[in-house]
Parts: sequence; structure tokens; C-alpha cells
Amino acid sequence: MPVITAPHAFNEGQLFVDLQPIFGRSLYLKCEGFNFAGSIKLKAAIEMVESAEQEGLLSEDSVLIESSSGNLGVALSMIAASKGYRFLCVTDSRCNLSTRLLMEALGSEVQVISDLDANGGFLGARIDYVRSLCASDERYVWLSQYTNPGNWQAHHRRTAPEIARQFPQLDVLFVGAGTTGTLMGCARYFREWHRPVRIVAVDTVGSVAFGGEPGRRMIPGLGMSMRPPLLDESYVDEVIRVEEADTIRACHRLARRGFLFGGSTGTVVSGAMDWLARNETPGLTAVAISPDLGERYLDTIYQRTWLEDLYGDQVLGDDRDPASEEVTAGSPGAEPVSRTCDNRREV
Repeated sequence: MPVITAPHAFNEGQLFVDLQPIFGRSLYLKCEGFNFAGSIKLKAAIEMVESAEQEGLLSEDSVLIESSSGNLGVALSMIAASKGYRFLCVTDSRCNLSTRLLMEALGSEVQVISDLDANGGFLGARIDYVRSLCASDERYVWLSQYTNPGNWQAHHRRTAPEIARQFPQLDVLFVGAGTTGTLMGCARYFREWHRPVRIVAVDTVGSVAFGGEPGRRMIPGLGMSMRPPLLDESYVDEVIRVEEADTIRACHRLARRGFLFGGSTGTVVSGAMDWLARNETPGLTAVAISPDLGERYLDTIYQRTWLEDLYGDQVLGDDRDPASEEVTAGSPGAEPVSRTCDNRREV
């Protein structure tokens, strides 16, 4: 068993769940929530902090600052506590209460923004607030997950190779799109791999990351109210947008079989199952990335009153045991946006 002295020294990278028994279609889910930060954001967080240290940007008086809807804020809180830095997380009202309390328990300060930006989201307002604080005090060091190359490089160095080692015959990879750090790191890695891999980005309806009209988004994690600066669409073969109601149903279906995952995972799984239903190919090897676990969502997507207030009392249907349900052709809310790259084979 491993013995560690720093919390970021442990991060399980080789755990996959076979979703065939639950959804009736072959999909391997890479679980990224088994570390002390509880999410895939630990990889980007440690990459960005250690790069800043190597570049001489941090001193004992520095105050790390970042805009985050939750998971990166927790990861940075944990790293800051371990390394002796102060950390201020600028978040918004969609951030789960348990996530805010966790950051504060780790010694971080949390500022909650309630003003909407021009696209009806909070991101622009959060970034404006971060910039104003940095301009007012030179001790603040903004890591800027939205533009920092360490965000995608962490996944190019770690996440993608972990998948490649386990699935040398990988055909298609489903990756949720937020800042697109995970997406870009994995896509760049597999573009240069020994066989073509189809990269399918999964976004949420209401996000403008890949264009389209902005809309209400209540589940933190995936989606953006602006185009992600890290995004290079030439590496992406397809985009699928998933309704939040379908995210919720996927999460509850997994929970009924003992797997409690977060909202981002529900979105990715819903989108992936829809794609697989429309692209039936015998022997296809498909992997999806699960960013986090579900404990931080107990008062939102796993809380019936919250669900019914926002999505109506039929959001979960008749609440039957999913194991007894017939496998259908996919989630009706998923909206595929296809792109074909000439140098990729179709699967």
C-alpha cells in the first residue's frame, strides 16, 4: 500500500467501470474521483501550481486566486493547505454548499458572485472580480485555468496515457467540455497515437463553448458562458449537447446500481450512450471520463425537492428500477453536432 506525506501524492488513475450491465451498451468509465481532492481537477491544479513555483511566481506571501465552480477550487484548497499558501476561490451561487464548506474547512477563503454576465452566466463576472483583486494587490497570483497551458498538459501527460495503457485498441473517447483542459490534453495525445481515435466532446445544453444560444445551467462542472480559450476544435470530431434532465436521469440510474457519480459524469454518460445507440459498431472499444463522485451533489441532483423545483415532478419518470427497463435508443435530449476530420476514420 502507498505511504504518502502530501495529499496530492495519491491519485488512483487505473480504475474503470464497465457500464454494460447498467445501460446495455459497452462503455468503460474512467473514474477520476479517487484522490483527496475528489476529482480530476487535482491533475490540472498540481500542474499549474508547480509550474508557477518553477517560474518563480510564488513566494511565501503569495495568495493563490482562481475562478472555479467547485472542483478546481477544492483541489487548489488542498494543495494550498499542503504547501502553506493562502487561497481565495471566486465562485458563484451554483456552487454546491458542501463544496464551499469543504474549501473553507481546508482553510481557503470563498467569495460567491451573484451577478450574471452578458451571456446569462456567472463566468464573466467571476473573472472580472478576479482581475480587480489582482490589480489591487500584487500578492494575488491568478493561475487562470481558462488560459493556462498546464491545464491541458496535465492530461496529455497523465490522463490520456492512463487510458492508452488500459485500452490499446481504443476507438472512441468521450470527454466532458468545461474549460476543455481534459478534452484538449487527451485529444492532442491521441492525435499522435498508433491508431485513430474518435474524440467526442460532451457539452451541456445552454453552454456556448461550441457556439449556440446561451441558456439556463444549474449543474456546475461542464459548460461555459464563453468560448474556452484553450479550445482548438480541429482536434474534436463531434460535439454532443445533453439536456440537464438527461444528466439527472443518468446519475440516478447509476446510483440505483450503487455508483454515486457527480453531475458531469451523468452528462458524459448520457451523451455517450446516445452516441453509441446511433453508431452501433460490433467490437467498438469506447471509454468515457468521469470527473468526480456524487457526494457533493447530495443536496442538488440527488435531492428530490431541488429536482422538482427546477425540472418538474416528472424529471425522474416513474422512478422504476432501471435494471428492469428496456434499453432504448439513447437520451432524447442529446443533440449531436457532428464534425468530420479528413485524417480520421469513421467508427
